[in-house]
Amino acid sequence: MNHRISISLRLTMWFGIIFFVVWAIFGTAMWFNLKHTLTGERRLTLTRRMDRLQELLTRNKSETEADRIQDFEDFAYATGNGLSEIFHTNGQRALPSPSLAARGFAWPAVQPGEQERFIHVESEGRPYWVMTRKVSIEGGESLVLMAAAPEAGNLIVLENFWTGLMISAPILLLLSLGCGYWISRRALDPVDQITAKARSISIRSLSERLPAAETQDEIQRLAETCNAMLDRIESAVNRIKQFTADASHELRGPLSFVRTVAEIAMRRPETDVANHRAFQEIVDEVSKATEMLESLLTLARADAAPRSAELSPVDLNDVIAEACNMAQPVAARSSVEISVTCPRNPVTVLGDFPSLRRLLWIILDNAIKYTEGPGRIEIDLNTQTGKAVLEVRDQGIGIAEQDLPHIFDRFYRADPSRSQVEGNGLGLAIAAWIAELHDARLSVTSKESIGTTVRMVMPLALTQSHAISR
Repeated sequence: MNHRISISLRLTMWFGIIFFVVWAIFGTAMWFNLKHTLTGERRLTLTRRMDRLQELLTRNKSETEADRIQDFEDFAYATGNGLSEIFHTNGQRALPSPSLAARGFAWPAVQPGEQERFIHVESEGRPYWVMTRKVSIEGGESLVLMAAAPEAGNLIVLENFWTGLMISAPILLLLSLGCGYWISRRALDPVDQITAKARSISIRSLSERLPAAETQDEIQRLAETCNAMLDRIESAVNRIKQFTADASHELRGPLSFVRTVAEIAMRRPETDVANHRAFQEIVDEVSKATEMLESLLTLARADAAPRSAELSPVDLNDVIAEACNMAQPVAARSSVEISVTCPRNPVTVLGDFPSLRRLLWIILDNAIKYTEGPGRIEIDLNTQTGKAVLEVRDQGIGIAEQDLPHIFDRFYRADPSRSQVEGNGLGLAIAAWIAELHDARLSVTSKESIGTTVRMVMPLALTQSHAISR
C-alpha cells in the first residue's frame, strides 16, 4: 500500500533542504571570505615590514657594515622573529642572516625582473607567506628584500570557524525543521478545519457550509468554491426529494383506484376463473407498489423533516412482543420458529414505540424471508453498561462480505439469489433512519450459508433526558 507523505511534512522537508543548501552556500562563502581577509591582513603586514626595512637600509647606508648588520638583526627580531633576509640580485646574501630561523628557512629563489611577489611556501613542514621586493638604494646596487610570516594562526582561525559551522549545522537544521513544521501546520490548519467539516456533511445535512475566513487567500477561495458546489448539490438533491415525495403522493390515488376496480371486478358473479386470477394478480402487484410508495414517502419525509423528535420511555420487551405477534403468522407459513430471550425487568429506552416496532418488524421480515424452513430466528435482549443491546440472529442464506457495506443503501439488492425474494430494497434504509433518530447504532454481521446477526445498541432511558431534540 502506497502511503503518501502529508503536505505539511513535505513542506517541512523542502524548508529544511532549502535552509541547509542556503546555509551551506553561506557558510562556504563566509569561510572563503574569512580566508581572503586573513590572507590580505598577512600581506598588508609584510608590505609594511618591507617598507620599514627599505627605510632602514636607506637611512643607514652611510654607516659601517657592522652597524648595518646590527641594525638589520634588531629590525628582524623586532618585527618578525628574525624571519627577514637581504639578497643581491644574483641570489647571494647582501647581509648575514639575522637569526638561525632565517638561516634555515626555505626562502624562494630570487627571480630576476620581478619587483614584488607574495607567495606561499613551506619550511620544515609549516606553511608561511613570503613577500619579496626588489629595491634600489641611492648610490648602491639593487637588492632583493624578503620577509616571512607564519600562516599557522590563520589556519587555526579557519579551522575553528569551520568547526563552528559543522557543530551549528545539525542544531540549525533541527530548528529550521521545527519552525518549518510549525509554520506549515499553522498555514494548513484551515485546510484541516475544512476537511473535518466536509466529512461531517452528509446527505441529510447539506444545508451546512464550510468555514470561510476573510483572509483573501487561496484557502478562502477553496472554501468558497466548495460552498458553491454544496449549494448546487443541495439544490439538486432537494429537487430529487421533492420529485420523489410528489410522485409518491400523486401515485397513491391512481393505485388505490386500480385496486378498488380490480377488487370490485373480482366480486362480480360473471367474472370467470381466468379473469378472476388476472384481477388477483393486479391486486397483488398494486399492493406491492403501494407498499413501496409508502416506504418512499417515509424516506422523503425523513429527508425533508428536521432531525428532532419528542421521545418517551418505551419498554423494549413490549416492542419485541408486538413485533413478534406481527411476525408469527408469516414465520409459521415459512416453517420458521421465533425464540425470544428477554430479561424479566423492563428495558426502558427513550423512543417512539411505533417506529421501534417498525424497525424490529423490518429486521424480522428480512430474517423470515431469507431463512428456509424449517429454520429458527433468535431474539436476544440484554443490557450492558447503560446500553440496551438487541440482537436478531437467523439461519438464513447470509450476506456476501462485499455486500455488507451497502445493505443500508436505498434500493440496494444483494446477489441474485437474494433478489429472488420479494422486496423493494427500502426496508433497511428505513430501519437505519429509525435507529439514527433514536441515537442507536445498527450493525450487521453475516456469513454465507450460516446466517446473519443484526445488532442494535441504544442508550437506556436512565442515561438520557425524557425529551431529546437533536
